[in-house]
Amino acid sequence: MTRPITTVGLLGDTASRDYAAKLRLFNAFAEPEIRQAMASLALRPGMHILDAGCGTGEALGWLADEVGPGGTVIGMDLATPHVRAARSTAAESRSLLLQADVLAPPMAPASVDLVWSVNVINHLRSPIEGLQTLIALVRPGGRVALGQSSLLPDMYFAWDSRLERLVNEAVRQYYRDRYQLDERELTSIRAMAGLLRKAGLRDVHVRTFMIERITPLRPEDENYLLSAIFRDTWGTRLQPYLSSSDYQEVLRLCDPSHADYALRRDDFHFLQSFTLAVGEV
Repeated sequence: MTRPITTVGLLGDTASRDYAAKLRLFNAFAEPEIRQAMASLALRPGMHILDAGCGTGEALGWLADEVGPGGTVIGMDLATPHVRAARSTAAESRSLLLQADVLAPPMAPASVDLVWSVNVINHLRSPIEGLQTLIALVRPGGRVALGQSSLLPDMYFAWDSRLERLVNEAVRQYYRDRYQLDERELTSIRAMAGLLRKAGLRDVHVRTFMIERITPLRPEDENYLLSAIFRDTWGTRLQPYLSSSDYQEVLRLCDPSHADYALRRDDFHFLQSFTLAVGEV
């Protein structure tokens, strides 16, 4: 099902925007921890679940595993390329798929037992409006689960905290400049528990799962870290924000052909947080 969509999100999201490749890489990388977060919800067979902002749809199958053949999983995403990418996963898991804005979902009120939404609320210009719209879809006694990665600074260079701090600051400044945003506009998502309470949800609780990797890395880990972070997020994008010497060091650490390539160092130790905030309707 497709609806006319005109929304432009805080981080530039539109119906035509496509970052499906990065979503696939992240889901393959973080699958163990995301499944662990899902398991913490103690979902029951037969439940009806909405994945709001389902992206390329890998989580549809994981949620379907939790609720069994008697349950229903619905995926919803704004972007046409993401919905297109999610079709095969949705078909395999017998999930339903909608293209729609989370601010105008084509669904009946009080029709699901759980809304699962990962790395979505921070893309909205009004997180509370988006959350209240999703809450309206949940039956009394149901829950909303908001997942967010990287609420804590990621650790890439365990051997060099100074360079890691400078790179994290450079990445944040790059995104502020790219989307013409003030730093405060990008930090409100860290108060997810308060957001759930402000929206009127009860029994709010939060749990953070650590995504932790050391060498040797799984292919899924190296593919994500190299392609989605080291090569495509860093690289020339960070040059204006680092000194010449620091930039050259980052290039060496991000170059698979260099002896200093970070992902194959014996002391490579990566940490990224995945936080799940849950509240009851």
